[in-house]
Amino acid sequence: MVRKIIHIDMDAFYASIEERDNPALRGIPLAVGQADGRGVVTTANYEARRFGVRSAMSSSKARKLCPNLTFVQCRFEYYKTVSAQIHQIFKEYTDIIEPISLDEAFLDVSNNLRGIELGIDIAREIKQRIRNDIGLIASAGVSYNKFLAKIASDYRKPDGLCVIPPERAMDFVAKMPVEAFWGVGPVTAAKMHNLGIYTGEDLRKFSLPELRLHFGKAAKQYFDFARAIDNRPVESYRERKSNGCEHTFDHDISNKTEIEQQLLLLCNELAERLQKHGFSGHTLTLKVRFADFTQITRSMSGICRGTTIPDSSLLFTLAQELMNKADIQEKPIRLLGLSISKSDSGKNLSPLQMYLDL
Repeated sequence: MVRKIIHIDMDAFYASIEERDNPALRGIPLAVGQADGRGVVTTANYEARRFGVRSAMSSSKARKLCPNLTFVQCRFEYYKTVSAQIHQIFKEYTDIIEPISLDEAFLDVSNNLRGIELGIDIAREIKQRIRNDIGLIASAGVSYNKFLAKIASDYRKPDGLCVIPPERAMDFVAKMPVEAFWGVGPVTAAKMHNLGIYTGEDLRKFSLPELRLHFGKAAKQYFDFARAIDNRPVESYRERKSNGCEHTFDHDISNKTEIEQQLLLLCNELAERLQKHGFSGHTLTLKVRFADFTQITRSMSGICRGTTIPDSSLLFTLAQELMNKADIQEKPIRLLGLSISKSDSGKNLSPLQMYLDL
């Protein structure tokens, strides 16, 4: 039986919620995030995107691109509540749901709860339910695997609905720019361009050994995707792989005492999160983003044994070691992050619950 996979992606999710709740914001360039100081854009509506405003962009740069940009504060707890409402609609059609974030998810509707034969009919119905019941717009992609369903949902945004059946898959992928491939970021795309790879058809000309020479472990994924192959199941539950937090500062910091104070705050927050989720791991990673937006990471493994959860004191000691290894040489720092990964807890959590519990 050919699988029926749907990818639902909410259009400009946070911004759309703000527009729904405050109609005066509709039709104007809008960004969700902190407008002043060292703020960044969390998301932007499509009017703002026409000016080049994008997620994770500094607010100051966003204002330069779009002087009339309106900012609203992020209401993350509220967005989680809306996301849960959307997932209640999903559950009326299937029990096999894999959340990717608050605003997107995969659904396996091969044997759906409504007995609807065509995946496109289910996707169309879910989109209409989200519009009618919640007042938001979603895009949907339908295909026989996750890779194709994902690119189909992006194909006609916003308010898109696209189906890629098996007989069209190879031609569809052949025409795709490599930037649209899952897992191909700007650096990888540039590397592919240097090899003369611009589309799926170009990528398909390379053998697996050739791709491994340039892309290592990721080569098999690119090789398969170029041939419309993706055998990954839609996973309703998966093990939490990491837990972390990060702080962007109101001003650059470079003083040793101030850095240690911020590290301690991070360690206290991370320790609380680990205790809350009963999460343990054995690799600690420090992320440092400098004022010029360059970034480094430093990690150490074997920090805990078994299911031991580190407290803030241990985390602080280890974080100081990592900071010493970073050798920042008084370079001004914009952001610090700290995370623990590779859990040994054996505790399976719903991916949606991971987001709702944060």
